Amino acid sequence: MRIEGFRYTERLGAVLLRDVQKIIELDSGMDSDQEEEARGVYKINESIIHDIQKEMVIVIPTKNEKLKLFENCISGVPNACLKIIISNSDITPLNRFELEKETLQQFCDFTRRRAIIIHQKDPIISRALQEAGYTDILDEEGIVRDGKAEGMVIGILLTKFLGKKYIGFIDADNYFPGTVLEYARAYAAGFYLSKYEQCMVRILWRYKPKIHEQGLYFKRWGRVSEITNRCLNSLISFVSGFETDVIKTGNAGEHAMAISLAESIPYASGYAIEPQELLSLFEEYGDIPHLGNHRDGFKGIEILQIETRNPHLHENKGQEHINQMLLASLGAIYHSDVCCEETKNLILEELNRQGLLRLGEEPPRPKLIKAPKEIDFEAFANIVGENLDKYIVQ
Repeated sequence: MRIEGFRYTERLGAVLLRDVQKIIELDSGMDSDQEEEARGVYKINESIIHDIQKEMVIVIPTKNEKLKLFENCISGVPNACLKIIISNSDITPLNRFELEKETLQQFCDFTRRRAIIIHQKDPIISRALQEAGYTDILDEEGIVRDGKAEGMVIGILLTKFLGKKYIGFIDADNYFPGTVLEYARAYAAGFYLSKYEQCMVRILWRYKPKIHEQGLYFKRWGRVSEITNRCLNSLISFVSGFETDVIKTGNAGEHAMAISLAESIPYASGYAIEPQELLSLFEEYGDIPHLGNHRDGFKGIEILQIETRNPHLHENKGQEHINQMLLASLGAIYHSDVCCEETKNLILEELNRQGLLRLGEEPPRPKLIKAPKEIDFEAFANIVGENLDKYIVQ
């Protein structure tokens, strides 16, 4: 793979925000090729990508997706990565979770590969969390709540249990397996290029095609992403005193982290999770004067944003889904301790204009989930270890 070098970095305390790097070439040839590289371009050998992917888990959160889309997604994950599917699909009246298991089993039979699939509300996982004192993602009945974030946290804990170094997330509503393959390669490239152990790689889709009467229109930005990015950049601009547009991946469902970073930050329930990841880092490590979060001797956390070559075409879930995402994303920013009055006013104006809030109302405050490192991991691991074979498909 060939990818652009770092062009620009915005720094907020110990958090380094790298501007977007574009993938130039998906396959840059054999490792033995020694041609001279253009200035500002990195060539990453196939063996390097493969070695990093062997240490990587790809977590696929899914809920009632079309089986063809689910099959597309699992077929695009690189051979070296372990797949973990966290499903919150319906059990009744039609057991969609069982259909997902059958689809995964057929794939593993053909490919001779191993994968893990767990239902989000699995009673054993809920008991393990209860025993380990990690109840932030449990409901009143002691079962894991609905929500994408809750499933992702389970994926983080399982990745740590399996001893893997990296975790990547890929949504299951993707029409093209080739994009899934590219995401996982981009994750590996980002981890290789990162100068810091604590690293996050966030994917920027090159295009998000829309179907019109005249055919496909290759749109650059999704409606929610454009607004979330603008509000996050406003927040950073007023903290630093210098206007910026460095954030291009505020709602990046496709992202990856070193597991040491993934387990150390708080998350937000529901659709607020992706912007909250950034906000948690700003709140903890951003050297914000009124928060007093300066860290002497802390090396830093690096956030890379990588633009793909493939466009991203995913399932259209309607206006209500978009409205929920927008309210949750902007609510997370609005209620962050880092957010200033100027950014709050920008958020209120946008939500009023969209008809999602009345004058005088505030966006909902997200339910926060404490960092996974707060769990009694030995207690969790003992229960999961005794039952892991139930979740393995091979």
